[in-house]
Amino acid sequence: MKGFKQMEAKSIPSIEIASTEEIVAVRQKVRKLASDMGFGAVDQTRIATAVSELARNIYQYAGKGEVTISSLEGDRRGIQIVCEDSGPGIADIELAMTDGYSTVKSLGLGLPGARRLMDEFEIESEPGKGTRVTITKWL
Repeated sequence: MKGFKQMEAKSIPSIEIASTEEIVAVRQKVRKLASDMGFGAVDQTRIATAVSELARNIYQYAGKGEVTISSLEGDRRGIQIVCEDSGPGIADIELAMTDGYSTVKSLGLGLPGARRLMDEFEIESEPGKGTRVTITKWL
């Protein structure tokens, strides 16, 4: 379209999530990118918390997976994070997105909490195949 720049994404290498140390590492990397892009302290915390919750879900439910962090440049600037695994998948996404729902007796803040912290949230999951969550925060 005339007058509109195409969105360009610049990704840092994917981070494998297979331990609690990698959850901390991905949180630190996304916070640094958010800071470098000009996000304020509150949004940096929101983004880092959302990615931490999703990475923890990967580790807890699938054992391993990966997180890809991208800076989005174009008419709008932002951060997009894709968290994916080949774990058991989610049989009932609607139930999993319910505040307070948990299969492991936790507070159930993972998926619904990440959704609230970010501007955009998409989830795809198939039982027995895995889950992919894409979150975006706009500057």
